[in-house]
Amino acid sequence: MSQLTGKGLTYWEITKFLFYLGISVVSMVLPLTILLSSIMTFGDFGERYELAAMKAAGISLVRVMMPLFVTVSLLSVALFFFSNNIIPDFQRKAKNMMFNIISSKPAINFTPGVFIDQISGYSVKFDKIYGEKGEKLEGVFLHKNASPYDDQQTIIAKSGKFAPAVDRNYLKLILYNGYVFTDDISNKSYNERMKQPNQSVRFDSLVNHFDISELINNAIEKEKITDDYRFQTYSEVNETLTKNRKDNNVTLSSIASPIISQTNNYVQYIDKSKTKEKIKEPYKIDTLKKDKKLEILWNAYNKIDALKTSAESNENSIKDTIKQHNKIVMYQQRIISYSFTCIIFFLIGASLGSIIRKGGMGLPVVIAIVIFIIFYVLNLSVENLSWKGAINPYLATWIPNMVLFPFSVWLTYKALTDSQLFDIEKYRALFKPIIEKFSKPKEHQRYQ
Repeated sequence: MSQLTGKGLTYWEITKFLFYLGISVVSMVLPLTILLSSIMTFGDFGERYELAAMKAAGISLVRVMMPLFVTVSLLSVALFFFSNNIIPDFQRKAKNMMFNIISSKPAINFTPGVFIDQISGYSVKFDKIYGEKGEKLEGVFLHKNASPYDDQQTIIAKSGKFAPAVDRNYLKLILYNGYVFTDDISNKSYNERMKQPNQSVRFDSLVNHFDISELINNAIEKEKITDDYRFQTYSEVNETLTKNRKDNNVTLSSIASPIISQTNNYVQYIDKSKTKEKIKEPYKIDTLKKDKKLEILWNAYNKIDALKTSAESNENSIKDTIKQHNKIVMYQQRIISYSFTCIIFFLIGASLGSIIRKGGMGLPVVIAIVIFIIFYVLNLSVENLSWKGAINPYLATWIPNMVLFPFSVWLTYKALTDSQLFDIEKYRALFKPIIEKFSKPKEHQRYQ
């Protein structure tokens, strides 16, 4: 929000942008909604003894749950199509909107009163940014970034404004009532630089064009968390995975080839040593002079250290490759897995509601939040492990469902058999012999 508010964007533009981004949370919100609503619904049935009346009339709990189960199944199918078609499209819209904001309203990246270096080759500070689109400026300071041996230039202006350029890769800045200070010292000796007077030019208006293509590209690069695979359907992600595997093979081969070439001589030496052919030692290191011996050992140490550094660097590259591939796999599988989560959460919610027999917004909300937190923590845990390459990404995506599905079946069985799962008196009677064994018998009040 700090990057959007106060930067010339209207409330409608901010709202629309956040709406585009917020669509992606539907895939997580719908299962939670089904869990909470099913607990509240069946809790109300139980609290008002409607479930007891239905059972007395010969209607089983399965028959009561079946219409809602069919409804939830339809919702899960709808969630699949929504995640497969709608969410990728809105993610694309969000990224395109961010691109347009950056390219047409570069003030979004500027903070008043702070030096920034987002414009390539310049350090910039604006004392005040205002206007309907954040296009008006006050207190402009531009300093050209240059080495001590190149020409130095600083521009100061009382006011200015952004204007649309013909090429959106350029930022057009019109300055009013200011000065241009220049030190012409390039290709001059030290004595000439010392004699070079400062040059200043006063202007009423000055037009500058700054290349912001790098700024736009960097803004897009920073959104790597929403890589192109997030804009694709399930079948399109399959094609991306096929291409990604081919690219990964090329990447890993390029990483392995230098190491193999560097260690090839050693490998050949080891292979030859396994044969009956006797390998002659080039020279005995102990017979060499001290300086020569130290030189050889130092060169060997440097070569091993270089190989070690290269291996560590390659390890990070391999980890990044694995992480990117696993992210794509998990994104694809979650399009389906979250749909099954809806059904699992319904079974858990309906069973818990009929057992606890408590409706409303109190206990059902607490139970729903606890179950959802468990699911969410499992989701994040396996996701992090998969990104590190510790778990197969296909398995990692389905582990939360695999953990909660047996729990939902067990709860459904308990609900069908009218189990007193949350009956405190039942557990008190169960642990009563143990408590009495370790507690002293109390005497009657009149004998104390």
